[in-house]
Amino acid sequence: MKNIVVVGTQWGDEGKGKIVDWLSSEADIVVRFQGGHNAGHTLVIDGVTYKLRLLPSGIVRKNKVSIIGNGVVVDPWALLDEIKEIKTKGIDVNTNNLIISESASLILPFHKEMDEIREDAAGKSKIGTTRRGIGPAYEDKVGRRSVKVMDLASESNLDQRLDAALIHHNAIRKGLKKEVFKKNKLKKDLLKIAPEILKFSQPVWKKLDEYKSKGKKILFEGAQGILLDVDHGTYPFVTSSNTVASAAATGTGSGINAINYVLGITKAYTTRVGAGPFPTELKDKIGNLLGTKGKEFGTVTSRKRRCGWFDGVLVRQAVKISGINGIALTKLDVLDELDEIKICIAYELNGKKIEYLPAGLDNQLKVKPIYKTFPGWKKTTKGVRNVEGLPEQAKKYIYALEDFIGAKVSSISTSPEREDTILIENPFN
Repeated sequence: MKNIVVVGTQWGDEGKGKIVDWLSSEADIVVRFQGGHNAGHTLVIDGVTYKLRLLPSGIVRKNKVSIIGNGVVVDPWALLDEIKEIKTKGIDVNTNNLIISESASLILPFHKEMDEIREDAAGKSKIGTTRRGIGPAYEDKVGRRSVKVMDLASESNLDQRLDAALIHHNAIRKGLKKEVFKKNKLKKDLLKIAPEILKFSQPVWKKLDEYKSKGKKILFEGAQGILLDVDHGTYPFVTSSNTVASAAATGTGSGINAINYVLGITKAYTTRVGAGPFPTELKDKIGNLLGTKGKEFGTVTSRKRRCGWFDGVLVRQAVKISGINGIALTKLDVLDELDEIKICIAYELNGKKIEYLPAGLDNQLKVKPIYKTFPGWKKTTKGVRNVEGLPEQAKKYIYALEDFIGAKVSSISTSPEREDTILIENPFN
């Protein structure tokens, strides 16, 4: 049996939802291991669209167990709203198919407010967060002042944890001339919803150990992309968690020996939401075409995504950092109309050629892409379900991409529909 970690190899929005849904049909357990409700997956199943934010993709399938790991930050109200929303589409969510780690940290209203306060105060230096409180919640976690799911079970403990968090937050709020946040109403609101959250709460590390001992297939589902990793991404324009594959072990309490295969989801071009470096960005009609045809708007925020050519340098870097075994290539059909297609194979920095993205923001903003150009195929690939059905130039583009990044393409997605996938290698086999 193989346990698989799925990660995005770019800045997120690579089309993980469709691939994870396809894999979850074979998995027994689907686990989210980082991020919050700032990351979204869109699934289309039998003509029904599901937009998931916190719930793992396995929740839409019968006889699967979905787990929210300790590495996720959970807005309890957003989670309950999402459960209510998905129930209206005929999906049952209960204690048999959903487990939440008792150690997961909560996103509370003052985290969301702090996110907004700081983004507004930053002016032109803003990061471009989703303003959902994810960053401040992670800060409280590493600052040892967060409220965790388990704290909802004890009124006295909850009282102490809120005090610890608000001492910190209110000091900052006063400094920024904002009203202090009062505890009592929040405490009352949390105690009111506590039973609804706690009924799903379990020691996830223990449950996963049980599932592993029974030979269950486990799918670890990442959010965002490797280039948004707080250590390995385009810092400071990153998320506040580790998005690399190894975070699946830390974010769930599984040993690293539980990971047998790392699948990197990779878009056939590049997109990014929000601010930050983007060496291959296209601010022309081709960039607009990619955005329009690829429907490049955020699942959670509906923000327009920036678009550009495939950056092989960055994806190759992501492959090495995350130990990626195979690539699921998505949105190939978006390139169908182009006369020529480019892959970034190196950068120029201060007159010198370099073959990796430098760590410093100033240099990341200065690098200029060096491209290799391929002729477009000018034929439709939409809905193609086998390699033989692809145009020759499309195959050449895929093989060149595969060779450059140093990872095998294991599947190719040719439309948002789950069935329109060319399967070359099944990661579970």
